[in-house]
Amino acid sequence: MEQKYELRLYVAGKTQKSVAALSNLKKYCEEHMKGEYHIEVIDLLVHPQLAEGDQILAIPTLVKKVPEPVRKIIGDLSDQEKVLVGLDIRRR
Repeated sequence: MEQKYELRLYVAGKTQKSVAALSNLKKYCEEHMKGEYHIEVIDLLVHPQLAEGDQILAIPTLVKKVPEPVRKIIGDLSDQEKVLVGLDIRRR
């Protein structure tokens, strides 16, 4: 089951929450999807126009683009179980 995860993390600068979200995301990806993921970090302070495409209303927000369905997880991603379920890595 070779599946590549395309993940997009929207942040606004290097806030504590944004840094925590990226750190948590990288940790989960390495533990559960090693070599099977790509993370794109989009700083909305630099590219505010990109928020519209994925309808980003809160920061930080993780968007799972591939595999479908597209999913969004808002917050610092500190709840590992919620993140893994949201990414369809672990079923409830």
